[in-house]
Amino acid sequence: MKLNPGGHSGLNGFFMMYMSKWKRVAVVLLLIWIAVTYFVISPLRLNKGDERQDTEFIRLKRLSCLQRIEKKGRNFTDKKTALEHSSLKMHEITCDGNTDETADFQERLKAVSLQLESLKQQHSNLITQIKKSSGLNVNLNDIETSAFLHNGGGPSEEYENLRRRVYSNTKEIWYFVNHELTKLIHDDVQSEKLQAILDQMADRKRSLLSDQQKLQELDGYHEWRRTEAANVSDLVQRRLKYLQNPPDCRDARKVICNLNKGCGFGCQLHHIVYCLIFAYATERTLILNSKGWRYNNKGWEYVFHPISDSCTTAYEDKVVQWPASYDAKVVSLPFIDSITQKPKFLPLAIPSDLAHRIVRFNGDPSSWWIGQMLKYILKPKTAMQKAINDTIAKMNFKNPIVGVHIRRTDKVGTEAAFHHIDEYMLQVKDYYEQLELTQVVDKRRVYLATDDANVLEDARNKYPQYEFLGDPSIAKTAATHRRYTPLSLTGLLVDLHLLARTDYLVCTFSSQVGRVAYEMMQTNRADASDSFYSLDDIYYFGGQNAHDRRAVLPHAARAPHEISVQVGDLIGIAGNHWNGFGRGTNKRTNTNGLVPWYKTADHLVLYSFPEYKNVPQHPDTRQKDL
Repeated sequence: MKLNPGGHSGLNGFFMMYMSKWKRVAVVLLLIWIAVTYFVISPLRLNKGDERQDTEFIRLKRLSCLQRIEKKGRNFTDKKTALEHSSLKMHEITCDGNTDETADFQERLKAVSLQLESLKQQHSNLITQIKKSSGLNVNLNDIETSAFLHNGGGPSEEYENLRRRVYSNTKEIWYFVNHELTKLIHDDVQSEKLQAILDQMADRKRSLLSDQQKLQELDGYHEWRRTEAANVSDLVQRRLKYLQNPPDCRDARKVICNLNKGCGFGCQLHHIVYCLIFAYATERTLILNSKGWRYNNKGWEYVFHPISDSCTTAYEDKVVQWPASYDAKVVSLPFIDSITQKPKFLPLAIPSDLAHRIVRFNGDPSSWWIGQMLKYILKPKTAMQKAINDTIAKMNFKNPIVGVHIRRTDKVGTEAAFHHIDEYMLQVKDYYEQLELTQVVDKRRVYLATDDANVLEDARNKYPQYEFLGDPSIAKTAATHRRYTPLSLTGLLVDLHLLARTDYLVCTFSSQVGRVAYEMMQTNRADASDSFYSLDDIYYFGGQNAHDRRAVLPHAARAPHEISVQVGDLIGIAGNHWNGFGRGTNKRTNTNGLVPWYKTADHLVLYSFPEYKNVPQHPDTRQKDL
């Protein structure tokens, strides 16, 4: 290429101008980068209190910021490409001129290009860092920020199952170590040293569980779980109301439930629950026959609101005893204990159309489902509700508080073993020590419900550092010879109501009242599956179908009392020994024995209940509270 021989000085000026221009570009780009970096990092500097209050807002803001950063990153790439293109053009212009200015310009241009490459790398690193801190492991371009505001933005089933499994297995480690070391202490083998080890393990266990519980608050889904639990609960309640109030009661198919079972209130509540689940599964309106009820001769409807506003009789239609054909218009149910053909929809089964929603906010879907039945039927009338409220008003009931239910009298020695008050209080102490890792507790409160009036006084004398709430008169009315009276029923409802409102429940699941209290807890919060401790049985529903767990890890028996399992094996569970092992039968090999609990997971039974298409998924006004 031929150049103007007199253009040397002009070329120098052109180079100087060009270099000045790219210096300005570099400075502008650096300023832009500093501004963007500050804008992105600023939200990350929020304190922990603000994070808990505005978690979802911060996540959405980070998404927006990250999208802007990626756009800036693309701009940096474009600028770098433009510089490289300009460099080639300048090389073409100066290929015949070996001037020092050209070489200097090329060096400067290369330096600016390297700076942009460095900025691009920093930009990429920052994106990765924020993704990690925000839990965003997906392409930002694929994320719809509006999704976080709807049900679809909730956690996956896999995440929820893993989170709960980590929590559960941490406790299983503790059960095992506690059991083995306690045996050694009782053998007096270096007992002081072993006790010190046990105390250290307890501290570490509480710290682990406390950190794991924080995941629910900090993962950005806390409010989503509450909202989703309220929405699904509301849907179930509206379906039950639709079922129980048919357009034409005379033409409706019905199922009759006789409330004449000779057992206590908790047992009778579960009998009605069984009948209502049957009604829901078969699309029959439940008719409750309760005249002569042992707690009130006038019947259930004298104490509680009727379970139907418009359909309370079978008229003169023929009543057929179960089992019966689908065409039978009116079916009468036996007690669950004596049912000959046990339907698959009985507990612990849950509706398949709701299962994938329930498991994303609750760790024990079966008890949640049963709790929804209790929520529908257990609605005291005004006079009873006033009596309950008046009794509660006399107590200084406030949170945090632990509920303790101690059943003595008729259960001990027949259906359950005796448990000393110390066993209950050991769990209460453990709960408060874990709670105090994350908050200041002004007073360690305990609501004590019992059918033995002496227990409350003994507890106050032995544990003066705790504030015990309870009414000795309720315990007296719960005595066997006074149990089936309206006054006793009022006291029992007070106990159930307050036990369900506590933050943590310590009880025996061999008691129907203990299980009812837990089921009621499941209706007033998104997930109560980690809010209890049973001193004896695992959760069950009397007369339930088989409770199975599935092996998720292989196990080779190491002792005569253990059984071997392969991944996928179904194990019929007899119970958890709370020492790291549970007893069950491997249904593949038909062998019975102990298996490490942490190597198994609950096998959730799904049943295709009716979906009640006539009931909309969402009401006109969404329910705000559980």
